[in-house]
Amino acid sequence: MAGMSPLFRRKAEPRARLVTLIRKPGCHLCDDAQAVVEKVCGDLGVPWEPKDITQDRELHDRYWEQIPVVLIDGEQHTFWRVNEERLRRALTD
Repeated sequence: MAGMSPLFRRKAEPRARLVTLIRKPGCHLCDDAQAVVEKVCGDLGVPWEPKDITQDRELHDRYWEQIPVVLIDGEQHTFWRVNEERLRRALTD
C-alpha cells in the first residue's frame, strides 16, 4: 500500500495506530512532548508507548541528537517539539 495513490489508501482507524515517544529521563523537551502525546492520544483513543533511549542502544544510536522523537506506526513523525494539531491530523487523516 505504500506506493499506492493516497486516493486509494484506506485510512487506518486511530485506535489501530501506535504512537511511540522516544525520550530520556530528565529531558524537559521530552516532558513537554509527552504531555502533548498523552493529550492527543487520550482524546483519540490511540495507544502510545514511551521508550527510554538510555535503555536501548539501537534507539540511542539512531535518535540521540533528535530526542524527543515521535514515531507513528514505527515511522518518524517529528522530533524536538511536538505540535498538537499536526500530530492530531497525522492520526486522523
